[in-house]
Amino acid sequence: MRSYKLTQIFLTIILGVMAAAVNAQTSLPGGFIKMTTSEIVWKDAENGIKNTVLFGDPNKPGLYVVRNIFPAGVMSTPHSHDQDRWVTVVKGTWYSGTDASWDPKSTIVMPEGSIMFHPANAVHFDGSLKEPVEVQIIGMGPVKTTYVYPSEGRYGKPHKLD
Repeated sequence: MRSYKLTQIFLTIILGVMAAAVNAQTSLPGGFIKMTTSEIVWKDAENGIKNTVLFGDPNKPGLYVVRNIFPAGVMSTPHSHDQDRWVTVVKGTWYSGTDASWDPKSTIVMPEGSIMFHPANAVHFDGSLKEPVEVQIIGMGPVKTTYVYPSEGRYGKPHKLD
């Protein structure tokens, strides 16, 4: 069963990389589509977070590819998703905590190019400590996010909570 799940996950990553181009702005001969970094449209979110959907829709059934940029010192508060997700660090150093503490000292350091699997329903928090960081997330929708401490908001300056 575990090997089937891993195969499904790797297939999702491969399809995600290929599918990310579908939401691009420039069509090329032969059906190819491209998107350069200057063509990505970012939206502003809480506490300086920027995000974009490159492919699909996390709120609808099917594969999606999103990117988030965390400014220096901002992390997501502890939360979980009801679906598996793969995260790739595109730029900078990403810090990921695998519990509900929101304690930046307990995070795993993920340098640029690193990949991390987040299993469904696993509580975690993540983001930046010292420099802006950009991550790409691939998953299957619809995905529901549940925050452990809703009164803390979705993003902010991390501090130990438990």
